[in-house]
Amino acid sequence: MRTRTSFVVNSLISAGLLAGCSGTSEDTPPVATPKLTLNRERAAIGSPLTMTYRFEPSRKIDGNYWVFLHVLDQEGERLWGDDHQPPTPTSSWEPGKPVEYTRTIFVPNFPYIGPSQIRLGLYMPSTGERLSLAGTDVSRREYLVGKLQILPQSENIFLIYKDGWHTAEVHPQDPTIEWQWTRKSGLIAFRNPKKDSMLYLEYDARTDLFNPPQQVTIRIGNQVIGSFAADAKETKLVKLPVSAAQLGDGDVTELLIEVDRTFEPGGADTRELGIRVFHAFIEPVGS
Repeated sequence: MRTRTSFVVNSLISAGLLAGCSGTSEDTPPVATPKLTLNRERAAIGSPLTMTYRFEPSRKIDGNYWVFLHVLDQEGERLWGDDHQPPTPTSSWEPGKPVEYTRTIFVPNFPYIGPSQIRLGLYMPSTGERLSLAGTDVSRREYLVGKLQILPQSENIFLIYKDGWHTAEVHPQDPTIEWQWTRKSGLIAFRNPKKDSMLYLEYDARTDLFNPPQQVTIRIGNQVIGSFAADAKETKLVKLPVSAAQLGDGDVTELLIEVDRTFEPGGADTRELGIRVFHAFIEPVGS
């Protein structure tokens, strides 16, 4: 997952707002052919979207460029993006050897519902330079790679954060980034889909304070759904399968997130904090 604190700056750079785009001569041969595959063509606000990036290099690339991805509305206005460093640096790409990787993000809560287009490119953060790719160049080396129908958030299973949660907080530079700290345990209630489902939990933790890392356990009643070490100092996504039997027969299911150790920030902040949760999501299998 991308580093949250660098999201805004990187997005502005890739959009050409902090640096001009140089080297955009149309006679420059493409360095690669891009392709993007989505796990669905329709996604509701707040839902996880899995994207598979694929590049087929045709030339060596000097330097380590970033990938930018822009999602735009029908009027061409940018809604959100997914700027990131590819797991294999571009300087290591070799002609004839495809590079492929998958990332999962959550559709941000923008006030827009309807069709959108997805554009992709490669850029250098320090200069704003964009590389030429093989494909449909829509604008300034932004290449059209897909479309997505954005649905209302009401399409999702609504989660109620009950006991054991602190007040929601918002990133001061990006209001689309929101989180809640757990206490030692945090309870979530939701309408029981009564079918096999997947639990998505995006979190980070104060790994500098705990050695070994905190242990997180997910329960429904007396059943342990899963557990993991909270070893992510940057946002990390955990996916846990939940069977229909584990969800129970009731109309409402309550899920408990427990940590084995907590901390206090210090000073005037005396809160008991466990892990920081950015997204929790229940998705019936096959949705």
